[in-house]
Amino acid sequence: MSRGSEFVVVANRLPVDRIVGEDGAPAWRRSPGGLVSAIAPVMRRRQGTWIGWVGVPDEELEPFEEDGMSLVPIAQSSEEIELYYEGFSNATLWPLYHDVVARPVYDRAMWDAYVRVNNRFAEAAAKVAAEGAIVWVQDYQLQLVPSMLRQLRPDLRIGFFLHIPFPPLELFWQLPWRRQILEGLLGADLVGFQLPGAASNFVRLCRRLLDARYVKQDVFWDDRIVRARAFPISVDVGELNDLVARQDVQERAQEIRTDLGDATVLLGVDRLDYTKGITQRLQAFGELFSDGRLKPGQAVFVQIATPSRERVEQYQLLKEEIEQQVGRINGEYGEIGFPVVHYLHSSYDRAELTALYLAADVMVVTPLRDGMNLVAKEYVACRADLRGALVLSEFAGAAAELKRGAFQVNPYDIDGLKGTLLAALDAEPAEQARRMRAMRRRVIEHDVDRWALDFLTELERPVEADAAPLPPVTALEG
Repeated sequence: MSRGSEFVVVANRLPVDRIVGEDGAPAWRRSPGGLVSAIAPVMRRRQGTWIGWVGVPDEELEPFEEDGMSLVPIAQSSEEIELYYEGFSNATLWPLYHDVVARPVYDRAMWDAYVRVNNRFAEAAAKVAAEGAIVWVQDYQLQLVPSMLRQLRPDLRIGFFLHIPFPPLELFWQLPWRRQILEGLLGADLVGFQLPGAASNFVRLCRRLLDARYVKQDVFWDDRIVRARAFPISVDVGELNDLVARQDVQERAQEIRTDLGDATVLLGVDRLDYTKGITQRLQAFGELFSDGRLKPGQAVFVQIATPSRERVEQYQLLKEEIEQQVGRINGEYGEIGFPVVHYLHSSYDRAELTALYLAADVMVVTPLRDGMNLVAKEYVACRADLRGALVLSEFAGAAAELKRGAFQVNPYDIDGLKGTLLAALDAEPAEQARRMRAMRRRVIEHDVDRWALDFLTELERPVEADAAPLPPVTALEG
């Protein structure tokens, strides 16, 4: 690997998935999702390089070109995947950053693996980045990379974006490696978060834990200014518009409606995760039948639960709990051939999900905590007909942007959730149109391209105070 890339993205995964081509030979296909859609055009324009894991353990591949991007695979052993990814990233950081919905695991072997893998990513970025290049590090799996990369290549302009929530001081404080994580993030020039509150949490922790000086959301560290800012991520509206316009997608949406009968259709689309509030929404929906407020044939719930982290015990237990819950509800209120809950533990492509969005009367998004939740925005982007209603948790990052149109709810409040579901089911077409119009305006104006542009513009903006002395303490009070 030789230096030369003016723009480098460092993420846990590469932006491509391995597939079997029509000739039976292995091939690569661009991964779905807004992050890849937003960054891929920038990569091509800047002849950029993407560094990430290929998705298969114990496999070492040489750098290669695909879809106009230079890709640098990072190898990980089976043990490292268990300790770094399934362990520290998803058994420690994930629950801690999501309000400790589940109990975090604090294990020194997991931490050591996290440090080791982060260092491998940083070294790879240092090798491929041109002098003064832009390096954009992504998400919670790689929070040590900015400082490690800064030590190797102080000439670089480094950005970091956290796609999940960032916890308040009271929760972050329990992490044994809290100082190392903060110092890792402070290696960046710009640290991006989904919401202003998360950026404020970060600045407060820097002050309390590291005694760092700050002005507003600028932290002074190692004779540099580290900016903390909010950049709410969004969806690829253009891609969704193209999917909605496809005849096969429209026909599939109608087919789904026909298969479900005359019932009003509620839809949930989530990765199978304990933060998503799936059990709470199913409980509320089931109780509406037990209370007599809904009758079989009147409403049907389609819950998509994409497989996730299936080797982690907490996820295995959650899968069993949801399956039992669905079985109880259908056993009590379903009829032969007409269950009231359709539970699908599978992955679906973009076209099928778009058809489901078009078929759904009510989209139910009720996470217990979520950095943003792009499903809510995808549903809104697909509803150019101004029909449909969105039930949205107050604890999703998207709630701040969609507050004018969504039926917002506290998912812990089962009675409140039941009332909100009924309100969404009973909404008149005129009210649906008013709410959907307000949400669509926000999503269309602030799509994923706008998110990437805003972040990179801020990262590349000169900071006149870079060489300025630290301000006096009196200027920082409050």
